[in-house]
Amino acid sequence: MRLTRWEPFRGTDDFFRGAMPSLFGRWPRMPGEEPETYEWSPVADISETDDEYLVKAELPGVRREDVKVSLEEGMLTIQGERKQEKEAKGHRMHRVERFYGAFCRSFSLPEDADAAGIRAESKDGVLNVHIPKSKVVKPKAIEIKVN
Repeated sequence: MRLTRWEPFRGTDDFFRGAMPSLFGRWPRMPGEEPETYEWSPVADISETDDEYLVKAELPGVRREDVKVSLEEGMLTIQGERKQEKEAKGHRMHRVERFYGAFCRSFSLPEDADAAGIRAESKDGVLNVHIPKSKVVKPKAIEIKVN
């Protein structure tokens, strides 16, 4: 007879790895919802240097012409659509795990962002949005002579 050590929380990690992304990540579209709702949302990284902010959004399978980047009232918005591939004759899909349809992400920009200099580029499925910082002139310290 083989003894097995009892671990009451052994399955907990598997549960959270499997359930949490589907619970809190991307919600599927419910029947009857308006088409303006978004089925998925691309992940993004935001970084900063002395000169600019950089937003990197993963958009694999999304064509450059299907992405729109806009700025309105201090809110940077990335929206677009990933279109589902058409099934070819004699070609059956067994599993579809990628999300398709419209997406939208919005980011609030800091006050030192220079809206006029924003530029975006797409390469290898990653959208890079460069947001330069405005040049703030630091006030000079003036020494005042005390009489």
